[in-house]
Amino acid sequence: MRPLMSRSLALCAVLCLGGCATTSQTAPAPEAPPPQAEQAQAPAEPPAPAPVSAAPLKRPEPLQLVVQANPASPIVSFRLVFHSGSVDDPKGKEGITSLTADLLSEGGTQSLSSAQLLDVLFPMAAELSSSTDKEFTVFAGRVHKDHLPRFLDIFTDVLLKPRFSPQEFERLRARALSDVRNGLRSENDELLGKVALDSLLFQGHPYAHFVGGTEKALEALTLEDVKAHAARVFTQDRLVIGLAGPVDEALQKTVVSRLSALPATGAPRVELPPVPSTGGHVLVVQKPTLSTAVSMGYVTSLRRGDPDFFPVALALSYLGEHRQSSGVLFNELREKRGLNYGDYAYAEHFIEQPGTTYNRTNIARTQQDITLWIRPVVPANGVFATRGMLYFLDRLVKQGIPQDKFELSRGFLLGYTRLWEQTDQRRLGYAIDSLFYGTPGLLEQYRAALEKMTPESVHAAVRRQLRPEALNFAFVTQEAQELAKLLEEQPASPITYASPKAPALLEEDKAIITWPLPIRADAIQIVPAQSFMEK
Repeated sequence: MRPLMSRSLALCAVLCLGGCATTSQTAPAPEAPPPQAEQAQAPAEPPAPAPVSAAPLKRPEPLQLVVQANPASPIVSFRLVFHSGSVDDPKGKEGITSLTADLLSEGGTQSLSSAQLLDVLFPMAAELSSSTDKEFTVFAGRVHKDHLPRFLDIFTDVLLKPRFSPQEFERLRARALSDVRNGLRSENDELLGKVALDSLLFQGHPYAHFVGGTEKALEALTLEDVKAHAARVFTQDRLVIGLAGPVDEALQKTVVSRLSALPATGAPRVELPPVPSTGGHVLVVQKPTLSTAVSMGYVTSLRRGDPDFFPVALALSYLGEHRQSSGVLFNELREKRGLNYGDYAYAEHFIEQPGTTYNRTNIARTQQDITLWIRPVVPANGVFATRGMLYFLDRLVKQGIPQDKFELSRGFLLGYTRLWEQTDQRRLGYAIDSLFYGTPGLLEQYRAALEKMTPESVHAAVRRQLRPEALNFAFVTQEAQELAKLLEEQPASPITYASPKAPALLEEDKAIITWPLPIRADAIQIVPAQSFMEK
């Protein structure tokens, strides 16, 4: 990535915060800061606690099996999880792990071209896919037991006997480049904001670059690079084998025997450095867009297995469960104020499982982050929405969860967590994650912990773990210079509504429009979208 461009202090234009409507109500800036704002005065220099480090994830035995046998099911599911991800991308070859996984899973085998592979899988209604994150790569498969022998040959051959076709390499590399140039930079502001926040939180760290790679690195990769990398990171000592469905001992032995042909060992594991935990940094990605996307968060040592993880997870679900209408942020910012379509909070890194509202499995991370999202908001309301999220986060930290809302949130999670494990692939995913985190039966543990929680115990964990002053911010917007000036100077950000609002809401807005932003004026940077993740 090119060095980030500092905001020019010479530009003085500000965002237009007015709005036109036949009927309107505006919460004006108060003449003096309200009591709530006085209590929340942010220090000029947020405290800089020690860098965040975390114990390495546990290392299962090579080719360790996780089996969830169900003789009554006609579907056999495979989940091969390698402790290998974008952290294994050598410098200058960012994106190679993801591209290698794509070429293995889609590029054909020695006996089947890519097109022939699809032709064979289609009549079986079989599934074969791969996905890569920071520390893990998954090869998943699913087939009816009647087609198991043929599918097993294919599924193991993609790893053991890949075709490594030059034509497929060029096709998939071109797709990866398009994902950076077009998908990341141009089409998906939500993803761009999340990746920008990663690059800010983990600057100089192996987590910092986009899993899909950087433009210059992808352009320079060769097929020989990919072949060598496969032998370095897709090895027996990094692999956990998950099997579910009508799985007998013979199938288990066959799968382990075949995958024993993988290299026994490869590259040394990457040692992840501690992450600086100073808050108040801002990255503004400038691109032509009609909306503003906001992501905020900080790196934390809190992760699954920590006694505070479950209560903090409940608290942030109450604040803003992903794409659920019950959250405080959803109701306060979207429903009552009509700002946008969604506002959410997460106790660990979140990547939505396609086709669901649930977090993906097998994206375990040694170093976790707590994040909050605003999706999307009109530019004129970007600062107000950011302040609103901070206002309700602060209220959670200071006041906790009311008893009745606590009971609703607990009841919701007792049922909702059961949906997270409704498929064989997801159950395998959770079981495999538990090996690395050391949390056997995680969802059962969560539900048991929920039964014992009280509003007081959750509030105590929240006060220990949630740190609004540690937040860092990523914005995706067109008017980057104007937004940066507002973030630096922090004038009041009044909002105009197109319909009447309750007096209590307008009174609350008086506190929100001057709420202190925990942002350092000397730590605001701008980068053009067209150069983001270039190198």
